[in-house]
Amino acid sequence: MYEERPSLLDGAVVWTRVLGPAGDAVARVTPAPPDPSGGPATPGPEIRPVLPDGCMDLIWADGRLLVAGPDTRAYAVKDPAAVYAGVRFAPGEAPGVLGTEASALRDRRVDLADLWGARTARRLADDITGAADRAAALERLVLGRAADAPPPDPLLRAVVARLRAGGTVGAAAAETGLGVRRLHRRSLAAFGYGPKTLARILRLRRALDLVAAGTPYAVAAHRAGCVDQAHLAREMRALTGMTLTGYTTGQRSA
Repeated sequence: MYEERPSLLDGAVVWTRVLGPAGDAVARVTPAPPDPSGGPATPGPEIRPVLPDGCMDLIWADGRLLVAGPDTRAYAVKDPAAVYAGVRFAPGEAPGVLGTEASALRDRRVDLADLWGARTARRLADDITGAADRAAALERLVLGRAADAPPPDPLLRAVVARLRAGGTVGAAAAETGLGVRRLHRRSLAAFGYGPKTLARILRLRRALDLVAAGTPYAVAAHRAGCVDQAHLAREMRALTGMTLTGYTTGQRSA
Protein backbone atom coordinates (compact mmCIF):
# COMPACT_ATOMS: atom_id res chain seq x y z
CA MET A 1 0.00 0.00 0.00
CA TYR A 2 1.33 3.40 -1.01
CA GLU A 3 0.20 6.76 0.36
CA GLU A 4 1.50 10.28 -0.05
CA ARG A 5 0.68 13.83 1.01
CA PRO A 6 2.13 17.29 0.41
CA SER A 7 4.97 18.13 2.78
CA LEU A 8 5.27 21.25 4.89
CA LEU A 9 8.49 21.75 2.91
CA ASP A 10 7.49 23.68 -0.18
CA GLY A 11 7.20 21.44 -3.23
CA ALA A 12 8.09 18.22 -1.43
CA VAL A 13 5.97 15.11 -0.89
CA VAL A 14 5.86 12.81 2.14
CA TRP A 15 5.15 9.19 1.25
CA THR A 16 4.88 5.79 2.89
CA ARG A 17 4.77 2.31 1.47
CA VAL A 18 4.12 -1.06 3.04
CA LEU A 19 4.61 -4.00 0.74
CA GLY A 20 1.60 -6.27 0.77
CA PRO A 21 1.23 -9.85 -0.39
CA ALA A 22 0.73 -8.69 -3.96
CA GLY A 23 4.18 -7.07 -3.96
CA ASP A 24 3.27 -3.68 -5.39
CA ALA A 25 6.01 -1.38 -6.63
CA VAL A 26 8.30 0.32 -4.16
CA ALA A 27 9.92 3.70 -4.61
CA ARG A 28 13.68 4.31 -4.79
CA VAL A 29 15.35 1.75 -2.62
CA THR A 30 18.74 0.15 -2.35
CA PRO A 31 18.83 -3.65 -2.70
CA ALA A 32 19.51 -5.47 0.56
CA PRO A 33 22.99 -6.95 1.00
CA PRO A 34 23.44 -10.66 0.31
CA ASP A 35 22.91 -13.22 3.04
CA PRO A 36 26.17 -13.20 5.08
CA SER A 37 25.83 -16.95 5.61
CA GLY A 38 26.33 -17.46 1.90
CA GLY A 39 22.94 -19.11 1.51
CA PRO A 40 20.44 -18.20 -1.18
CA ALA A 41 18.61 -14.94 -0.75
CA THR A 42 15.02 -15.11 0.34
CA PRO A 43 12.88 -14.36 -2.71
CA GLY A 44 10.99 -11.08 -2.42
CA PRO A 45 7.94 -9.74 -4.18
CA GLU A 46 8.17 -8.89 -7.85
CA ILE A 47 8.15 -5.11 -8.24
CA ARG A 48 8.10 -2.62 -11.06
CA PRO A 49 11.12 -0.41 -11.84
CA VAL A 50 11.22 3.17 -10.60
CA LEU A 51 11.00 5.63 -13.48
CA PRO A 52 12.94 8.91 -13.69
CA ASP A 53 11.04 11.95 -12.40
CA GLY A 54 13.65 14.65 -11.78
CA CYS A 55 13.44 14.24 -8.00
CA MET A 56 15.61 13.01 -5.13
CA ASP A 57 14.36 11.28 -1.98
CA LEU A 58 15.44 10.81 1.62
CA ILE A 59 14.15 7.40 2.69
CA TRP A 60 13.74 5.42 5.89
CA ALA A 61 13.67 1.74 4.90
CA ASP A 62 13.35 -0.91 7.61
CA GLY A 63 15.56 1.08 9.98
CA ARG A 64 18.06 2.45 7.44
CA LEU A 65 18.29 5.98 6.09
CA LEU A 66 19.01 6.15 2.36
CA VAL A 67 19.28 8.81 -0.30
CA ALA A 68 17.93 8.19 -3.80
CA GLY A 69 19.74 10.31 -6.32
CA PRO A 70 18.29 11.68 -9.56
CA ASP A 71 17.69 9.00 -12.16
CA THR A 72 18.46 9.15 -15.86
CA ARG A 73 17.05 5.66 -16.43
CA ALA A 74 14.65 3.27 -14.77
CA TYR A 75 15.90 1.85 -11.48
CA ALA A 76 15.29 -1.87 -11.01
CA VAL A 77 14.64 -2.79 -7.38
CA LYS A 78 15.62 -6.12 -5.86
CA ASP A 79 14.98 -7.42 -2.34
CA PRO A 80 12.85 -4.48 -1.14
CA ALA A 81 12.34 -3.63 2.50
CA ALA A 82 8.94 -4.24 4.04
CA VAL A 83 8.17 -0.71 5.27
CA TYR A 84 9.21 2.68 3.91
CA ALA A 85 8.80 6.33 4.75
CA GLY A 86 10.17 8.98 2.44
CA VAL A 87 10.39 12.64 1.58
CA ARG A 88 10.56 13.36 -2.13
CA PHE A 89 12.12 16.74 -2.88
CA ALA A 90 11.12 18.96 -5.76
CA PRO A 91 13.66 18.91 -8.62
CA GLY A 92 16.83 20.75 -7.66
CA GLU A 93 16.03 21.27 -3.97
CA ALA A 94 17.53 18.24 -2.23
CA PRO A 95 21.21 19.22 -2.62
CA GLY A 96 20.91 22.22 -0.31
CA VAL A 97 19.26 20.12 2.40
CA LEU A 98 21.51 17.07 2.02
CA GLY A 99 24.72 19.04 1.59
CA THR A 100 25.92 17.47 -1.64
CA GLU A 101 25.67 18.15 -5.36
CA ALA A 102 23.06 16.12 -7.19
CA SER A 103 25.54 15.02 -9.85
CA ALA A 104 27.45 13.05 -7.18
CA LEU A 105 24.34 10.91 -6.63
CA ARG A 106 23.11 10.53 -10.19
CA ASP A 107 21.64 7.04 -10.75
CA ARG A 108 22.74 5.99 -7.25
CA ARG A 109 21.19 4.92 -3.94
CA VAL A 110 23.49 5.54 -0.98
CA ASP A 111 23.37 5.25 2.78
CA LEU A 112 22.94 8.59 4.52
CA ALA A 113 26.04 7.61 6.49
CA ASP A 114 28.08 8.26 3.35
CA LEU A 115 26.98 11.89 3.44
CA TRP A 116 26.52 12.73 7.12
CA GLY A 117 28.70 10.16 8.86
CA ALA A 118 27.86 6.78 10.36
CA ARG A 119 27.20 7.97 13.92
CA THR A 120 24.84 10.77 12.91
CA ALA A 121 22.99 8.61 10.39
CA ARG A 122 22.53 5.77 12.90
CA ARG A 123 21.22 8.13 15.59
CA LEU A 124 18.75 9.73 13.19
CA ALA A 125 17.62 6.36 11.84
CA ASP A 126 17.03 5.06 15.37
CA ASP A 127 15.02 8.18 16.24
CA ILE A 128 12.77 7.67 13.24
CA THR A 129 12.46 3.93 13.83
CA GLY A 130 11.19 4.60 17.35
CA ALA A 131 8.71 7.29 16.31
CA ALA A 132 4.98 6.64 16.33
CA ASP A 133 4.69 8.30 12.91
CA ARG A 134 7.89 7.63 11.01
CA ALA A 135 6.94 9.70 7.98
CA ALA A 136 6.23 12.72 10.18
CA ALA A 137 9.51 12.20 12.04
CA LEU A 138 11.40 12.06 8.75
CA GLU A 139 9.64 15.20 7.60
CA ARG A 140 10.67 17.01 10.82
CA LEU A 141 14.27 16.00 10.16
CA VAL A 142 14.09 17.45 6.65
CA LEU A 143 12.40 20.65 7.82
CA GLY A 144 15.10 21.17 10.43
CA ARG A 145 17.85 20.71 7.89
CA ALA A 146 16.08 22.96 5.39
CA ALA A 147 15.80 25.74 7.97
CA ASP A 148 19.60 25.81 8.28
CA ALA A 149 20.29 25.42 4.54
CA PRO A 150 20.57 28.14 1.91
CA PRO A 151 17.17 29.04 0.44
CA PRO A 152 16.21 27.40 -2.85
CA ASP A 153 17.50 29.20 -5.93
CA PRO A 154 14.53 31.14 -7.38
CA LEU A 155 16.07 31.10 -10.86
CA LEU A 156 16.30 27.31 -10.90
CA ARG A 157 12.75 27.07 -9.57
CA ALA A 158 11.69 29.21 -12.51
CA VAL A 159 13.59 26.91 -14.87
CA VAL A 160 11.79 23.86 -13.48
CA ALA A 161 8.41 25.57 -13.80
CA ARG A 162 9.15 26.59 -17.38
CA LEU A 163 10.32 23.11 -18.39
CA ARG A 164 7.46 21.42 -16.54
CA ALA A 165 5.04 23.54 -18.58
CA GLY A 166 6.66 22.37 -21.79
CA GLY A 167 9.01 25.28 -22.45
CA THR A 168 12.37 24.86 -24.16
CA VAL A 169 15.76 25.01 -22.47
CA GLY A 170 16.71 28.02 -24.60
CA ALA A 171 13.61 29.91 -23.52
CA ALA A 172 14.17 29.02 -19.87
CA ALA A 173 17.79 30.19 -20.05
CA ALA A 174 16.77 33.45 -21.68
CA GLU A 175 13.88 34.16 -19.34
CA THR A 176 16.00 33.61 -16.23
CA GLY A 177 18.99 35.50 -17.61
CA LEU A 178 21.32 32.58 -16.91
CA GLY A 179 22.33 31.78 -20.45
CA VAL A 180 22.58 28.24 -21.76
CA ARG A 181 26.13 27.46 -20.54
CA ARG A 182 25.65 28.83 -17.04
CA LEU A 183 22.29 27.09 -16.77
CA HIS A 184 23.94 23.80 -17.71
CA ARG A 185 26.62 24.17 -15.00
CA ARG A 186 24.10 25.04 -12.33
CA SER A 187 21.78 22.28 -13.46
CA LEU A 188 24.44 19.61 -12.93
CA ALA A 189 24.77 20.63 -9.28
CA ALA A 190 21.04 21.06 -8.67
CA PHE A 191 19.41 18.38 -10.82
CA GLY A 192 22.26 15.93 -11.37
CA TYR A 193 22.22 16.39 -15.16
CA GLY A 194 21.77 19.08 -17.74
CA PRO A 195 18.51 20.97 -18.37
CA LYS A 196 17.87 19.10 -21.62
CA THR A 197 17.77 15.80 -19.74
CA LEU A 198 15.48 17.31 -17.12
CA ALA A 199 13.20 18.63 -19.87
CA ARG A 200 12.99 15.16 -21.46
CA ILE A 201 12.19 13.51 -18.12
CA LEU A 202 9.50 16.04 -17.22
CA ARG A 203 7.97 15.72 -20.68
CA LEU A 204 7.85 11.94 -20.33
CA ARG A 205 6.21 12.24 -16.92
CA ARG A 206 3.56 14.55 -18.39
CA ALA A 207 2.83 12.01 -21.08
CA LEU A 208 2.68 9.08 -18.65
CA ASP A 209 0.32 10.98 -16.34
CA LEU A 210 -1.98 11.48 -19.33
CA VAL A 211 -1.68 7.83 -20.35
CA ALA A 212 -2.45 6.71 -16.80
CA ALA A 213 -5.60 8.85 -16.91
CA GLY A 214 -6.78 7.00 -20.00
CA THR A 215 -5.58 9.36 -22.72
CA PRO A 216 -4.69 7.58 -25.99
CA TYR A 217 -0.96 7.39 -26.69
CA ALA A 218 -1.00 9.69 -29.71
CA VAL A 219 -3.02 12.35 -27.90
CA ALA A 220 -0.84 12.09 -24.78
CA ALA A 221 2.29 12.46 -26.91
CA HIS A 222 0.96 15.62 -28.56
CA ARG A 223 -0.23 17.21 -25.32
CA ALA A 224 3.03 16.44 -23.54
CA GLY A 225 5.09 18.08 -26.26
CA CYS A 226 6.37 15.13 -28.29
CA VAL A 227 6.37 15.30 -32.08
CA ASP A 228 4.17 12.21 -32.35
CA GLN A 229 3.47 8.83 -30.75
CA ALA A 230 6.64 7.33 -32.23
CA HIS A 231 8.68 10.09 -30.56
CA LEU A 232 7.06 9.30 -27.21
CA ALA A 233 7.73 5.58 -27.70
CA ARG A 234 11.42 6.27 -28.39
CA GLU A 235 11.73 8.48 -25.31
CA MET A 236 10.00 5.81 -23.22
CA ARG A 237 12.51 3.20 -24.30
CA ALA A 238 15.50 5.52 -23.95
CA LEU A 239 14.66 6.75 -20.44
CA THR A 240 13.04 3.65 -18.96
CA GLY A 241 13.86 0.62 -21.11
CA MET A 242 10.12 -0.08 -21.24
CA THR A 243 7.43 0.11 -23.89
CA LEU A 244 4.28 2.15 -23.46
CA THR A 245 2.22 -1.02 -23.58
CA GLY A 246 4.41 -2.66 -20.95
CA TYR A 247 4.06 0.37 -18.72
CA THR A 248 0.28 0.57 -18.96
CA THR A 249 -0.07 -3.18 -18.44
CA GLY A 250 2.02 -2.93 -15.29
CA GLN A 251 -0.03 0.01 -14.04
CA ARG A 252 -3.26 -1.91 -14.48
CA SER A 253 -1.94 -5.04 -12.75
CA ALA A 254 -0.67 -2.99 -9.81
